[in-house]
Amino acid sequence: MKDTYPQKDINQQTYKIQNGELSSRTEHDMLLDTRLLSLSRELLPQYGGNWNFHNMVTLKQKALSRIIYYHELYQKILDVPGVICEFGVQWGASLALLQNFRGMYEPHNVSRTIFGFDTFEGFSTVDSKDGGFAEIGDYSSLPNYEDTLDEILSIHEGLHAINHIKKFELIKGDASRTIDAWLENNPHAIVSMAIFDMDVYKPTKDVLEKIMPRLVKGSLLVFDELNCPQLPGETIAVQEVLGLNNIKLKRHPLQSYCAWGVFGE
Repeated sequence: MKDTYPQKDINQQTYKIQNGELSSRTEHDMLLDTRLLSLSRELLPQYGGNWNFHNMVTLKQKALSRIIYYHELYQKILDVPGVICEFGVQWGASLALLQNFRGMYEPHNVSRTIFGFDTFEGFSTVDSKDGGFAEIGDYSSLPNYEDTLDEILSIHEGLHAINHIKKFELIKGDASRTIDAWLENNPHAIVSMAIFDMDVYKPTKDVLEKIMPRLVKGSLLVFDELNCPQLPGETIAVQEVLGLNNIKLKRHPLQSYCAWGVFGE
């Protein structure tokens, strides 16, 4: 899930790709958003020990919609063995959601490792098939942010059952390249859910091709920018690897460009 987004001018309006949805923000929207952020910063130090709970007072509809969406995705793999792979992590909000859902619904399932793949430096490659909206370096986080995210996820895990066993791993680098070593180092790994949030053509196609032998009937394939006119590369990659006629895709009413399909259906 992306938390900061590059802005582009299209048809003389400012658009953002936000949480899988292309949206136009009016000046009124931005003023309200800025004020909500200011209030959140003012109130956070006052919440005390329940800061994480009370901070939901400034949780916006888009963020809540994303939580609901990921919650429903997780329900679909509870009876499917295997690990979860998210390709495209950025700040790690989705990874934290997945980790907490695992702690809630299958606290004793030590085999449900969650792997997060990202350059943490933004797009390392952009293809002509990506439509001209994406640029090298878009969606970067911070230098060495993977260390901070590892600490955050470790804290979450420390609050769950069987917390002496680490059940997540971050893989830094271009997923087109790192996926080979991951497959070699994890010959046991069945992929119960693969989340593609890399947005652009080449890494999406490369990874999708390479993980196919690790999918089972019932594995969930999740795409974050499918049918998106500004980022066509993801759709093209799915078309070239799977064939759009060969996969039954579904969407969620709370997300515009997100889609998922059950492998083998």
